[in-house]
Amino acid sequence: MGFLFGSESMALKLLLLLLVISVATADEDVFIGVNIGTALSEMPHPTQVVALLKAQQIRHVRLYDADRAMLVALANTGIKVIISVPNDQILGIGQSNSTAANWVSQNVVAHYPATNITAISVGSEVLTALPNAAKILVSALKYIHSALVASNLDSQIKVSTPLSSSIILDSFPPSQAFFNRSLNPVLVPMLSFLQSTGSFLMLNVYPYYDYMQSNGVIALDYALLNPLQANKEAVDSNTLLHYSNVFDAVVDAAYYAMAFLNFTNVPVVVTESGWPSKGDSNEPDATLDNANTYNSNLIRHVLNKTGTPKRPGLAVSTFIYELYNEDTKPGPVSEKNWGLFDANGTPIYILRLTGSGAVLANDTTNQTFCTAKDGTDTKMLQAALDWACGPGKVDCSPLLQGEPCYEPDNVISHATYAFDNYYHQMGKTSAACDFNGVAAITTTDPSHGSCIFPGR
Repeated sequence: MGFLFGSESMALKLLLLLLVISVATADEDVFIGVNIGTALSEMPHPTQVVALLKAQQIRHVRLYDADRAMLVALANTGIKVIISVPNDQILGIGQSNSTAANWVSQNVVAHYPATNITAISVGSEVLTALPNAAKILVSALKYIHSALVASNLDSQIKVSTPLSSSIILDSFPPSQAFFNRSLNPVLVPMLSFLQSTGSFLMLNVYPYYDYMQSNGVIALDYALLNPLQANKEAVDSNTLLHYSNVFDAVVDAAYYAMAFLNFTNVPVVVTESGWPSKGDSNEPDATLDNANTYNSNLIRHVLNKTGTPKRPGLAVSTFIYELYNEDTKPGPVSEKNWGLFDANGTPIYILRLTGSGAVLANDTTNQTFCTAKDGTDTKMLQAALDWACGPGKVDCSPLLQGEPCYEPDNVISHATYAFDNYYHQMGKTSAACDFNGVAAITTTDPSHGSCIFPGR
């Protein structure tokens, strides 16, 4: 009896250990990513885009297509990529298994694993943006997945489709939320597919629009994820859960809406969320400060792993909309001003991210750089540059001809790039910026053009 009790105790301990490990692993997977739209009059070259991603330590991106040049530029970077089937290709793919197989062959198999493709987004907000394709959307998902299965890639690459949160009706209180019932003939088989393939619900969450359309019912601070006094929080009268922001309320509404259809184990990934930094005269809250506040708060909220009131501690990975301002997008001024950067890689605003980790570290707090000293002997600089790019293990490929940091082609400029990279690799210690006396720490950003330095 004692032996059996001991075995059961050991088994219980092992089970608890596995649970701890699985939760820890899930936590480690929480991330902030960025969407990359291309509606720019002067779209940066893919190598420049990747240089910016690296400089900002962005490790997750979502593309709205499967552009070959972009996928080639992302190869061997380790950056995790969601690629997309554009809406105008869904009808063809949803009606033909062979078309889907050809798409996967050209856009996935040709690039994977060098390019770390982790998921395929089949369309974007198809149910609301392209309702005539709704009937074949699930077929498109299944055909793309079947092509991945045929290439033995289905365990590495998931398939889903982003939904607009507008299809969730009666979204507050979240516990009463349900999907637009007219969409159930599509949503039920879709959720069944996501569940059976171990995929996730892609959801676009825009508190800016919820706020704008609420006619004053939603407070600005509640939309911006600003801290609220307890008496200002919204309370779900059924669960008595307190909501301090729109983002959490919408995500939980999605979980409850899925549960209403008897799907309780499909995780949510927010594929788009953000705030515009500029708007028309009738969009007074599309401002630099509000955009900065929302995105800074959102990044902290996700990476702090606070989760939502319904699922505390289970953070929802989120892609910020978006990397660049898209100046050729039609519509109101706000449509062109969701970006974190302009086409030159200059921040639209400096995110307030102290204590949030390294991602999107275009944060002025404690910004320091390591640069080559003026007037230093060029032979000493060259020796230090050679050391940094060799034994110092700095990636000096951006200094090669044709790459973003090649110009100006002189030893002091190249040395500054290498010194600053090494300085940041070593945790910005003062000893890491010496190089036998030819380097010095500065607060002046040496970035120029598309050559973005790590400290930025």
